[in-house]
Amino acid sequence: MDYSSYPRNDVLCIDMRSFYASVEAVKLGLDPMKTLLAVVGDPNRSGSIVLAASPELKRIHGISNVSRFFELPDDPEIHIVAAHMADYLNVSMEITKLINQYVPKQAIHQYSVDEVWVTVNGLDRLFGDRWEVARQIKKDILDCFGITASIGIGDNKFLAKTVMDLHAKKVGIAECTYEQVKEKLWPSPIEDIWGIGSRMKRNLNRMGIVTLGQLARFDLEHLKKRFGVMGEQLYWHAWGIDLSPVFGDFIKTEQKGFGHGISLLRDYSKEEVTVCILDLCEEVCRRAREAGKTGRTVQLGISYGKETGGGFSRSRSIYTPTDVTMDVYQICLQLFQEFYDGNSNIRHVYVTLSNLFNKGEIQLNLFENRAQKNDIGYVMDAIRRDYGSTAILRASSYTEAGITLERSKKIGGHRA
Repeated sequence: MDYSSYPRNDVLCIDMRSFYASVEAVKLGLDPMKTLLAVVGDPNRSGSIVLAASPELKRIHGISNVSRFFELPDDPEIHIVAAHMADYLNVSMEITKLINQYVPKQAIHQYSVDEVWVTVNGLDRLFGDRWEVARQIKKDILDCFGITASIGIGDNKFLAKTVMDLHAKKVGIAECTYEQVKEKLWPSPIEDIWGIGSRMKRNLNRMGIVTLGQLARFDLEHLKKRFGVMGEQLYWHAWGIDLSPVFGDFIKTEQKGFGHGISLLRDYSKEEVTVCILDLCEEVCRRAREAGKTGRTVQLGISYGKETGGGFSRSRSIYTPTDVTMDVYQICLQLFQEFYDGNSNIRHVYVTLSNLFNKGEIQLNLFENRAQKNDIGYVMDAIRRDYGSTAILRASSYTEAGITLERSKKIGGHRA
């Protein structure tokens, strides 16, 4: 492969080791890398998920981030702590601010709460080469937050991310250039490569592809025919080529829809779920109004409990775009009445508003006072904005079936 025509950048991929567990360990005055600690979504529920395990807990007891609370061994040295999502977000933002002292915001691409790409082109005179920049950032994160970071260095985002996953998590900092792809990446199993999930792994294995090197040597046209654009991307990634932008506004994206869903803590009956649907419609429409958008297509998804399984997901489009809660709610009720099987208990619900239009594009209706309906929503939004998300709620939200009060205490589905 001739790499001379492909761009070379100084890209770091920084991952905070066992981030949630590390934050909690630091809060307790413990060493995140030596402490046995598990972060549990809800310690009051035995089936709750272990959101994070410290490196030592993983090493000694084999606990992973998909384990359940009841699977934790009976070891008195294990610290069990509840998740505090607001703390993790705050620490993540502070780490990003620290990185912003080295590079402009346009060079920072936040991939997740605990992982970020940073383009460090042109910092040689200020901080040294990209290895020295990586060392300084790693030291600053440890000194300021007590958190150990793993850093991958590459000529593009793919190389930085992949070498971080494969090598930096073992040694701290690792580098992979175009010329090192065959040596450092090709021997790896394809399931260890970023972007290849379990389903793609099975498909590739059936074709005799087990390692990244075998994928790189496979016929490109065959991959394109089998997997389309994804097959072509897999091929070029196997050679270490990634043309993703390394500078830009990585936060602003085009909103294609507003969705809100919930996995219920217990089975809901037919009568109870209508309250849940109304609360979800309220949140979906609030977000649409805040963005100055309306939508023509409403989608309702329902999953039944374990006893029966199954469920449905159906959508309906209307002529006039809307952001009015009760408009969306009435459509959801129609869909529910048409497609609900009439007997099953319900465990998961989601509502989506899509096919979006700008607010000013709404056509007026001479037979309906839409301005009055819209004003109610905007007034409620203003009250919540000034006095909190639960300052004004519909009466149904205060019933046992309501979900808004409980959700207001959470971030990302877990306790704030």
